[in-house]
Amino acid sequence: MPRDTGGDGDVLKVLRAATAAEHERVEESLGLMDPELTRERLTAVLRLMHGFWLAAEAGLDAWARREPDDAADLAWARRRRAALFADDLAALGSAGGSPARPELPPVRDTGEALGRLYVLEGSTLGGTFIDRHLATLPDLSGSVRLRAFSPYGPDTGPMWHAFRRAARAHVAGGGDADRLVGAARATFAVLADWCEPARAAAGA
Repeated sequence: MPRDTGGDGDVLKVLRAATAAEHERVEESLGLMDPELTRERLTAVLRLMHGFWLAAEAGLDAWARREPDDAADLAWARRRRAALFADDLAALGSAGGSPARPELPPVRDTGEALGRLYVLEGSTLGGTFIDRHLATLPDLSGSVRLRAFSPYGPDTGPMWHAFRRAARAHVAGGGDADRLVGAARATFAVLADWCEPARAAAGA
């Protein structure tokens, strides 16, 4: 992977703008900041997230096997989170088993891996606020400690900044920005559709 050559960050701005509508759809469907969020609804959301992350990570694992150096540069092994969603479901008393998974496009190269990771890693920023909110809910506070929403703890900022540097470096080194953005949009579109059942369950 090319070194960060001081790109101006435009690819991050394009990513944010290109996925804004789907991002909003996901947040509205999940409703994780709802002051009346119940344990039952949170469990349903975690089931959806677990299935989505399993599908998303399967594509990234295939890429990592083909491009192990790029995967290592991105600290891919540390960024995997599907197992954390499974652990959180167990902490909430949900039975195990293999959840349903959406169909996602294959990850063909490092540009597309970065696009998919933009969706997965971006969720860790909002996850810190979700964690704080969950701690205030009578149905949840003090009873469980979830990890999947904020997997890096105090390293959330550094992990996100490392991803941003990698995305900028990829484009600065000749990577196709459109390919990266296209993969992010495709991933976010699947996630937004996948989350719709949560909206329906809440009666939205």
